[in-house]
Amino acid sequence: MSSDIRAFSPASVGNAGVGFDILGHSIDGPGDLAIVRRIAEPTVRIAAIRGTTVDLPRVAEKNTAGMALLSLREGLGLEHGFEIELEKGIPLGSGMGGSAASCVAALVAANALLATPLTPEQLYPHALAGEAVASGSLHGDNVGPMLLGGLVLATKDALVRIPVPAHWHCVLVHPDAVLETRRAREALKGHYALGDFVAQSANLALVLAGCFQGDVALVRRGLSDVLVEPRRAPLITGFAEVKTAALDCNALGASISGAGPSVFAWFESRADAEAAATAMRAAFATAGFASESFVSPIAGPAARVLP
Repeated sequence: MSSDIRAFSPASVGNAGVGFDILGHSIDGPGDLAIVRRIAEPTVRIAAIRGTTVDLPRVAEKNTAGMALLSLREGLGLEHGFEIELEKGIPLGSGMGGSAASCVAALVAANALLATPLTPEQLYPHALAGEAVASGSLHGDNVGPMLLGGLVLATKDALVRIPVPAHWHCVLVHPDAVLETRRAREALKGHYALGDFVAQSANLALVLAGCFQGDVALVRRGLSDVLVEPRRAPLITGFAEVKTAALDCNALGASISGAGPSVFAWFESRADAEAAATAMRAAFATAGFASESFVSPIAGPAARVLP
């Protein structure tokens, strides 16, 4: 057994517009890398964090990767511990699942060091525990897709991979801006009309049915966030124009990725997605922000151990 295991977790699109906290998909693009080694001491240490200028917590209980491995140790009753090195490839506060990717990469690496590795579903509760350090709540819309790959329905105690045609693609555009998850969650406080919940439930059902049937018309009818997007959109300068640019390029729908400020859109083909990426970046530029875009199948990759 190798003393060091390296694992990579991809970025993700949390919420997927209509599935707040329960639906998301991974993307083929940037991600976080974790190097984990087994240590004799019954503890979890974070030895290094690279790839960011932000001073992230090195205390395990306050770090998503550290907390995930603490949960793993406790859950399995392990006598040994782990040491972690993190290499951040996902910008912080980007809405691309950066905090989730760190904990999933660390879990996948640590899992490879176990005598009897766990399944992704068995790792899921520990990933939830890690993600909660950053967001303040248990939600699996980022960690679930990273563990399984693709589009995933992630409740508190279940993971369900949703089939998506291989040719359907996503564009994720990340502006040069930061929006902290906790601030974005603050914007959601207050009362909601019952009709909005009904409309959002209907839209989620249409999207899921459309994915299972490969029916773009159903997805196009449903991929509209009427519950969360209206409250978070004012936090993202240029959002309306970027969304319009995606829809003008034949998007099935577009909305905020995770807590933002990144914006995503779904397309029936890669060609449409690539054309939209240019238009969406141009819209952010008009709003005063440089941005980068990623084009990926909606059925993106899962976290994996690296050779």
